[in-house]
Amino acid sequence: MEDNYKIRVGITHGDINGVGYEVILKTFSDPAMLELCTPIVYGSPKVAAYHRKAMDIQTNFSIVNSAGDAQPDKLSIVNCTEDELKVELSKPAPEAGKAALDALERALQDYREGMIDVLVTAPINKHTIQSESFHFPGHTEYIEERAGEGQKALMILLKNDFRVALVTGHVPVREIAQDITKELIMEKLAIFHRSLKEDFGIDSPRIAVFSLNPHAGDEGLIGTEENEIIIPAMKEMVAKGIQCFGPYPADGFMGSGNYTHFDGILAMYHDQGLAPFKALAMDEGVNYTAGLPIVRTSPAHGTAYDIAGQGVALEDSFRQAVYVAMDVFRHRVVEKEIHAHPLRKQYYEKRDDSDKLKLDTIDDED
Repeated sequence: MEDNYKIRVGITHGDINGVGYEVILKTFSDPAMLELCTPIVYGSPKVAAYHRKAMDIQTNFSIVNSAGDAQPDKLSIVNCTEDELKVELSKPAPEAGKAALDALERALQDYREGMIDVLVTAPINKHTIQSESFHFPGHTEYIEERAGEGQKALMILLKNDFRVALVTGHVPVREIAQDITKELIMEKLAIFHRSLKEDFGIDSPRIAVFSLNPHAGDEGLIGTEENEIIIPAMKEMVAKGIQCFGPYPADGFMGSGNYTHFDGILAMYHDQGLAPFKALAMDEGVNYTAGLPIVRTSPAHGTAYDIAGQGVALEDSFRQAVYVAMDVFRHRVVEKEIHAHPLRKQYYEKRDDSDKLKLDTIDDED
């Protein structure tokens, strides 16, 4: 990849009644963003113009027939929806769900044809988007099926060096324990490890693993999953050269700030990992779908109906999602070039595992 190559960022508009267009338009109101990439929005020029006028956002865009017509230094919009699409700010609507799906399908088609390099998705309403074509809990599962090429996805929420991944994602709480298996934990650890190396350029990543039960099960008093499932899975992965530590009780681990000692954290379920992450990093957090050929990111927030149309939505998380997508794309290119022309390793890094010894002694007071 040439140094001056502008990455083609495909952007889906998400739910038109939420804050999607607001954060997109605010992000690209900064001319510096157009110097970094070629952004292509899949959505509706009319809806974009409606949002722009309603919130007085000074962002220009060009209407193009396809991603191939997008020009550098401009924000382009490919029309993927019906002309008479109605905007009802802050309201969930079937028409908005269909418009979100139409944009997503067109963007993935263009990705498969090599017309965009990465995908950034604005938030959707997971209920209104449901249809015969979309019967998934969210973006992650849909993209895994449509663009995964048989590979498994891993949801990672990140802000800078703070990265939280999930063993189970969008599943009901009552099903979490039965879904967690030794094989699934090993699969997620392998994907996480590979992503930290190939997507984020970390040579020897260190992964902290959360327990499922309070107090890490208290030696079986509050649950046996740690001893029967999680620890055996970790031991096998350590034997394969993956540095994983724990399992740690989530509350004491996050509250003490010990998450800063690791390159990634693997949580057992959605709220265990994302509740503390969003408390610490909501405004600039990014949702990254690891493990797939396609590079896909999104802001950490949702449709935010409560503030839609008020002009107060912060674009920081969406902007960071664009940055992360571009960074991962570049890391993958570099990683591919390295493996195409490997050099003999001249030295071996020595890691100090004193943190592990210290963290193993954490007493979870409660």
